[in-house]
Amino acid sequence: MNLFKRFLNPKSDNIQDSSDKEERGKYMPEVKLPTDERFMLNFKNNGGKFIYCEDENEVLEAFDNILLENDWYEKDCCCFDENLKSKFGNFNLHFNYSENAAFYLSTCEYLIGNDGSILICSNQIKERKLIELPNSFVILSSTSQLIDNIGEGLRGIKFKNKNNIPSNITTIKNFEPQKESDFMSYGSSSKDLYLLLLEDL
Repeated sequence: MNLFKRFLNPKSDNIQDSSDKEERGKYMPEVKLPTDERFMLNFKNNGGKFIYCEDENEVLEAFDNILLENDWYEKDCCCFDENLKSKFGNFNLHFNYSENAAFYLSTCEYLIGNDGSILICSNQIKERKLIELPNSFVILSSTSQLIDNIGEGLRGIKFKNKNNIPSNITTIKNFEPQKESDFMSYGSSSKDLYLLLLEDL
């Protein structure tokens, strides 16, 4: 993916970006970035921490590093997903449903490119509000879950769950404490969030 090349070599992109702007002219419409690039830029601006993983071994290694960084070994982990409990069962974690756990471990429905948010629903958080979950999140997702906007995500949820559409659909967007003057984030709960993004395309 060219997104990851851009993050690894930002200087060459700056040179290319400036030459592209000169060729296009100032009245030409803005070039729309690919969905993956938009998501990563917006996600990073929202304060999220992103780890790209090429395979399952890298996912386990990155998860191990997150536990070490935060001293979460042998701590409580809030998790509702039995598949994740078995996948990460060898890390000496105590899985429960408590909001007082050290962190919350989950998957998500979609990653929204337009605003860098993460779309979840009752499949992930049951009937809990975000404020009723731990302050730190570790979300496991894949590159096939990247979409442009929330409308696509809602259609995708409806399509995947034709017989029983999930409730409690929401997005996580704020990944760091907001200033009191930021009225746009009123009522939302900011979360310290790690995203493990697995390449599956």
